[in-house]
Amino acid sequence: MASKQASPRAEQQFFDDPAVDRMMGVVMALATDHYVLRDRLRALESELARQGSLDSAALDREPDAAERRVARADGEAFARALLEPLLGQQQSLGASGRFSLRKS
Repeated sequence: MASKQASPRAEQQFFDDPAVDRMMGVVMALATDHYVLRDRLRALESELARQGSLDSAALDREPDAAERRVARADGEAFARALLEPLLGQQQSLGASGRFSLRKS
């Protein structure tokens, strides 16, 4: 007697465009990783404070002007790199020729 194979289930789709569903999957994966990093950072800060290697109050102090400049420049560079793909310009045109689908 041959076993009946179940047909694969259709992919769940919550938005009209399936690309939006996939993007939400990416966002949720990043949010999960972000929370794990927050949790690990909290544990690291707690352990360093417990050992006397870290003054927790120092982390909450207001940064001085030089620190703000550095943080602002770092934030702007991060945002630029993060949002650059929205410009629709690839950094690399990719390979062409025999092993590429792109026409030379």
